[in-house]
Order: sequence, then C-alpha cells, then structure tokens
Amino acid sequence: MRIYLKFILKTIVILFPLLFIISCKETTGLKEENKIVKKENETTILPKKQLTEEFKKYWYAGKAEITSYTLQQARYGELREGTAVLIYVTEPFSSEKQVKADAQNADNVSVLKVNSTKNYLTGIYPYSIMTSSFYPVYDNSHALKVTFSAQEWCGQVYAQLNNKENFEITSHSYFESESDQQLSLKKTLLEDEIWNKIRINPMDLPVGEVNIIPSFEYIRLLHKELKAYEATAQIEIVENGIQSYSIAYPELERKLTINFTSDFPYSIESWTETTQTSYGSEVLKITTTAQRNKRIITPYWQQNKNSDLFLRDSLF
Repeated sequence: MRIYLKFILKTIVILFPLLFIISCKETTGLKEENKIVKKENETTILPKKQLTEEFKKYWYAGKAEITSYTLQQARYGELREGTAVLIYVTEPFSSEKQVKADAQNADNVSVLKVNSTKNYLTGIYPYSIMTSSFYPVYDNSHALKVTFSAQEWCGQVYAQLNNKENFEITSHSYFESESDQQLSLKKTLLEDEIWNKIRINPMDLPVGEVNIIPSFEYIRLLHKELKAYEATAQIEIVENGIQSYSIAYPELERKLTINFTSDFPYSIESWTETTQTSYGSEVLKITTTAQRNKRIITPYWQQNKNSDLFLRDSLF
C-alpha cells in the first residue's frame, strides 16, 4: 500500500508541471487567436459592388468622355472668364505603386479617373489648374490617389494624396508659409472624389452631417489649412431630369453644388461654388459658375497629330 501511494505521489509531481505548461500554451494560443481576429476585423475591406452591363458598355468601350464648360471663375475678388474640361476614363491602376499600370498584374485596381482642368486669365497673366482623382469603380474605398497642380506667372503649387494606412499627403508651394509639407490625415470623405462617385452611383453619396477634406484647389488657392471640416451634404431633384448634390462648409462659409443628370451615365451639367474671401480691405462672397458647353466620346490619346486639331472644334 505504501509503495502504491509513493507511486501515485511521484506521478503527480511529474505530471503537474507538464499540465501547467500545456495549460499556459493553450491560453496563450487563444489570446493570439483573438488578436488576429481583431486585426482582421480592423482591416476589413468593403465588398466590391457589382457593375451593371450599362456601366461596362459605357465605360469600357476604349474611349474617354470629354466635356467642356464655360467658366466664370472667382479670383482676387472678381469673376474671370475661362474654360473648364472634365475628362473621364477607366484605366488599370497599380495599388502597390499607385500609378497607372503598364501591364496586367494581380494587384491592379480598375479606376474611374477624372482629370479636371481650368484655364483663365487674371489681368495680364494666365492660370492653369489641373486636378486628378483615381477612384475604384467598385465604389468600395476612398480615392486611391489625388493630385493637384496650379501654374501662373507668380509660381506653381503641387499636392499629392496617396491612400495608404492613412491619407499621406505631400504638398509644395512657392509661398514660404506653405512651402514643403508632409501630412498624414485620417481617412474621411474627399471632395475631390465626389466627382467620381457621382458618375458611378449618386444614390450612394453621403448626406447629412459629414466630415470632408475640401478640394485641393480650394485649400491651396485660398491658403486654408489642409484638414477635414464639418459640412452638411444633401441631394435633391432640381428639374428637367437634373439632380444636385450640395456641400456646405459653415466654418469656411463656402458651398459647392454639382448638377448632374438623374439617369445613367449621370453626366455633370454644371456647378457653382460660393466662397467668402478677403481681398484688400474687403470681405467678399462671390460665386464661380461652370455651364456645360460640348461633350464628345473619343480615344483622345490617339489623336495627337496636327491633322487632329480640327477635333478641338468639337469642344470649344
């Protein structure tokens, strides 16, 4: 009997540490598993939205949609006559390098790109402005990239946003107070991606109280802090098959309204932008307007010969 009890005690002494070690390993394993699940939940990407046959037929025909607008642009306290052009086209986009893809690759994302240009004169010297927004056609992410540049005789400014873990922004300006900047902002709605979202599905536009990063054009030309601002957004029917999407920024005393057709392809017909600005000793509220002029569907990148110059008559 004594020998049997000694055997049991020895067995317990030997097995107890082993059971403790196994128990600890299992507990640690559960904690690590929970961490992984949490991490996966935090990085969940919204599912792709199904593209309609109508969308595919219009946007994947190997052509671009180009629309010219008659522009009345507010600058330095006055309205300036000019032209604006919106160029929409789909293209493969490298999510890794965040540039237009040269070849097929597993990481490519199909984007609807809009190049927005403005040209106008301020007295003796010209302004040339361009903004580009690269937005996934599946409408399941923010713009993957936004670029902006403005050139005039005083100098030039440039800004670029890359959609990474945050919005990583690089900005350069000939103004000392702005000069060279590197910013990292939390992801939120971008005004510059609204122009893409309208063309994909305006019914998915956010409404009500929202935080929005205003357009790079507005931020840089009016020398505002580059950040998200509180705004109120609304969509409404205007008339004759036209709807409008408006964003009002109380802090900036600014309102942007974009008018577009109610039916696909949701073509942008006009827009207005009312801003408050100081010029000299005056505080002014002035409204920029753009009204559609002409629209063509064409592979413009192939039309670069002198013999193609006549095609510009189709726009201006």
